[in-house]
Parts: sequence; C-alpha cells; structure tokens
Amino acid sequence: MRRGAIAMLMGGLLAAAVVPATAGASAQPAIGHVFVIVLENKDYDQSFGPQARSPELGQVLPSQGVLLTQYYGIAHNSLPNYIAMVSGQGPNPVTQSDCQIYQEFFPGTIGSDGQALGLGCVYPSTVKTVADQLTAAGLTWGGYMEDMGNTTTADTTCRHPALNSPDSTQSATATDQYAARHNPFVYFHSIIDGPDCHARDVPLDRLQTDLQSVDTTPNLTFITPDLCSDGHDEPCADGRPGGYASIDAFLKEWVPRIEDSPAYQQDGALIVTFDESESGAEGCCVQDHPNTPNAGGQTPGPGGGRTGTVVVSRFVAPGTTTDRPYNHYSFLRTIEDLFGLSPLGYAGRSTAFGSDVFNAPSTAAARACRPTRLARRGTLRRGTLIAGVRRSGRTVTVRMAHDAHVLFKVDGRRLTTRRAGACRSLTVRAPARTRSLLIKATVRNARELRVLRLR
Repeated sequence: MRRGAIAMLMGGLLAAAVVPATAGASAQPAIGHVFVIVLENKDYDQSFGPQARSPELGQVLPSQGVLLTQYYGIAHNSLPNYIAMVSGQGPNPVTQSDCQIYQEFFPGTIGSDGQALGLGCVYPSTVKTVADQLTAAGLTWGGYMEDMGNTTTADTTCRHPALNSPDSTQSATATDQYAARHNPFVYFHSIIDGPDCHARDVPLDRLQTDLQSVDTTPNLTFITPDLCSDGHDEPCADGRPGGYASIDAFLKEWVPRIEDSPAYQQDGALIVTFDESESGAEGCCVQDHPNTPNAGGQTPGPGGGRTGTVVVSRFVAPGTTTDRPYNHYSFLRTIEDLFGLSPLGYAGRSTAFGSDVFNAPSTAAARACRPTRLARRGTLRRGTLIAGVRRSGRTVTVRMAHDAHVLFKVDGRRLTTRRAGACRSLTVRAPARTRSLLIKATVRNARELRVLRLR
C-alpha cells in the first residue's frame, strides 16, 4: 500500500475497455522450479539504471540475468497486484483499499475473460489460482511469508483475519511485520477452505529446509518479505532502516540460498519483482478493469506504475535487457505456460515472457558451456572452467563455463566455497578493505585460477 490515507473512489463503474490481443502459448524453456520474490512500492528509476539506490537490484541481479525495463503493476494499492499475479483477476475498490475488512467477494458472477464481477476481496471457490492448477496437475507450490509465525494469538500458517472482520496486520509492530494483504493465497476460498493452505502457506524460515533437495522444493516458490524487508516501511517498527537498505539485506541473504539450491541449479528461474510503483499509475498490455472506476486508485490511470523486474536463470543471458512491455498478468501467463497450465483470468489475453527474456544462446556457444569430461589435469587454460568475471565495487560475479567447485579467498583467507553448474553465475561480496580476491574453480584434478585486485 502506498503512503497516505486510503481514499478510494467508490462511484459508478466504468465500462470495460475492449483491447484486442492475441495471446498464444509460446515455446518455453524446460524450467521446472520458479522462485519469486515480491518487493514493495518502488519506481523503476530508483531501483534500476544509473540512479539505482540498491546495489543488489541496480547492479548484481541485472549482471546475472535479464532486466525487464517496461514491467508494470496493474493497479494501486498492493492487494490487487498480488491477486492478479496468482489468479488473473482485476482490481476492485475493496482490493484497492487493501481489504481493511476481510470481506467476501459478492456476487462473484463470472463474466468475460474469467473475471468475477462485483466487490470484495475473499473470492468464491469457483475462482481458481495458479496454486489450485499446480495441485490439480500433480505439481507443488509454496507460499513463504516472512514473520507469518510471529504471533501468539493467530494461526502461524495460512494466517488471515476472520471473515468479515478487520485486518489487524495492516500495520507492523516491533515483533510482527507480517501483512496478510501481501499474501495472495489467503484471499481465495479455493485455498483457505482446504488443507493445502496450512500445509503450503507457511513462514519463510521453513524455506531454508525445503531448499535442501529437489524433492522438497516446490515447483513454484512464492516469497513475500515482511513489511521491512520488502522496502515498504522506512524506518521499520523493529528499528531496521527499511527501504532499499532492508531490501538489499534480504536479497543478499536469500538470493544466494536460492541460487545454491539443487532445484535452482537443476532447472530453476528466479524472478524478483514489485507489486506497484511508489508514484504514477501507468500501465501496459491488458488494462481492463470492469469492477473499478480507476485502477490507479488515488492516482488516475490505467495501472500500478512502472516498476521493472529481473529474471535470473541458466536459460537467461546475463547482463541483458528487454524493453518489451509486461505486467502481472504476463507474469501469471509465464508461470502457466512453463508448467503447461491453462491461463486464468486476464492471463488468457496476455503474452508470456518470450525469447527476449529466456534469451540464453542455444547454438554452439551454449553447447560449449555444457559440462563435458575434462581430459587434462593440473592448471587449465583461462576460460576452460570460468567463462568470465565481472566486478562492481566489492561485488564480484563469476560466470561458469563448466561444472565446478569454486573457492573464494580474500587476502589469503577463505571467504566461501560454492558449487556451480555450467552457464550459471555466482556472486560474492568482498569485505571492506579487501585487497585481493582469489577465485579457484576445481573439477577433480583440474583447476583454473583468477585473481582480482580490489585495491
């Protein structure tokens, strides 16, 4: 939710704009595990580009993957964006007010494009989500919510207010910064009325255990930081700085854990996005909103503003960009296409991320990056194991040409050891005052060394 008093126009509804679109399923890479981190309320120019206020967003992640420069939210405030990401449903004044009262959606008659017509925020069981689709297809999903378990009076899983009651999570406290409005799964009867909600919509601290093997990692991992870690609050109720400083701290902690996990290394993709911008109500792509007179909420406009998004995967060429427009309905269509699911709601008229995003070369250059049996031993020629090294300040990104164990040493002392697959990237941040960084990639009895002078 953007700062300022919530003042939603509840007047007469506008007629839905007719936007012709053709959205066919495109050939997608063999991605079997998608990891999503959703951050809060930041404009593109603050997160990315030359004025970026976040090293992780502005430098590290784009160097590992592709930056979607024309990615937009679909509405203001927060909740309709989260709902769109998992169901393809458009905004209405109650979701745009962040569902201050956890009220039933009524009447819920299904109209064109699979849209439930009416007002409210807890959708009837006839309205499905991508979580329902994955379960029906024999696949798995997980919602991991930071601070969800920090309560002695409410559920520690599948946490939401009682129906038709005020939402007590609208404001953070020093010990509890969970926000139900940033947890899209608890706004659908198809989920909260069944056992999957308590089993799969859980506190974030469970993710570290689930990442330990491919079998325990869901096909879709949806991560919501708390109201401080997502950049929403600044400063935070617990004394942390909030804003971009807390976003950076969260990404530094969780992105390496994800990228080091067996599921990500096998066939993963990481998407880091925002719900909405801090200012502006621009939109793109499908912009219909039959249930609200103004998708921009307090700001007149068709959408939730320009935020940008980063996708990191071995199916993505590092350090690239795309200017093709996308929004949260495109995001949902991408997930559904990757897992062979039918599009829900406005995802049906949206275009999934295409070859501009999943742009890793598939020619001889990619084949040369596949792990092959090394005949040589000892010290290998430059480029055999390590394809390249990029440095931005004290942040170093290493792109691998071959499967290897990689040891990082700073000034002769071990910093960390990681395993990386061919065509993958590893990122480390050297401590302050580091003079040199040694990078040693090893495969059985063969090795390649790189040394960077940082001072």
